[in-house]
Amino acid sequence: MRTNWLIKYTLFSFCYIFWVASGLMIAVGIYAKTAIEGGAVDSLTADPALILIIVGCLICCITFLGCTGALRDIQILLKIFKWTLLFILLLQVIGATLGFIFSEKVERKSVALLERGIIRYRDDLDLQNLIDYIQKKFKCCGVSHDKDWSKNAYFSCVETNPSLERCGVPFSCCVMGTDEVLNTMCGYETQKLELWTARKQIYTDGCLDNIVKWGHQNLFLIGGVSLGLLLLEILVLSLTVVLLNQIQSIKKRIVQRTIA
Repeated sequence: MRTNWLIKYTLFSFCYIFWVASGLMIAVGIYAKTAIEGGAVDSLTADPALILIIVGCLICCITFLGCTGALRDIQILLKIFKWTLLFILLLQVIGATLGFIFSEKVERKSVALLERGIIRYRDDLDLQNLIDYIQKKFKCCGVSHDKDWSKNAYFSCVETNPSLERCGVPFSCCVMGTDEVLNTMCGYETQKLELWTARKQIYTDGCLDNIVKWGHQNLFLIGGVSLGLLLLEILVLSLTVVLLNQIQSIKKRIVQRTIA
């Protein structure tokens, strides 16, 4: 019976932690959704805040089943939790396998996604902040190179473009020193410059290559975190199976004693 209580409350603790985390995800998603300024257009493929709310609600429902089932020894809830968790685990493995097999297609989709983000850069403040963060974080500009910004209506280098930002790039592409004062106009007309001259003012490497390089440099960290989450899911699934077996064996013993 001690093992039963240990497994029960260990499983309950894991589910409760994820349940609280899902609540935080929902809260952040709702805050982000209400904080978006007056009807900003949809960003890349879907509203990130809405995705956060939906994922948070799904995790909340699933972990609630695990919490209640573990605490009350309700077999039907534990079985639903077990099969749902197993299904999610299989989806993750299949997704990772397909991503590896169709890596070239994933890369093309990523390029298209980033290019769409560049085109809509001025249409959505959240998207703009995200792209600026990526470019400053990875010290890059555009998808493949800085000239990608010509695909945006404001930065397009065509002669008929009346924008003051014509032939420029966002300030997040600029090479900034530690003591330098922020100059939001530092990227103006840099698309007209020769590559060796432009590199003195802005980052000319594309973000996609720099993100891939960062992934290779931090491969062990990313792999470790992914493996840790996978092992945690397997542990929770194993605890659920063991608890179900123990509940069933206890009920069988009770029935046998009653009959005897």
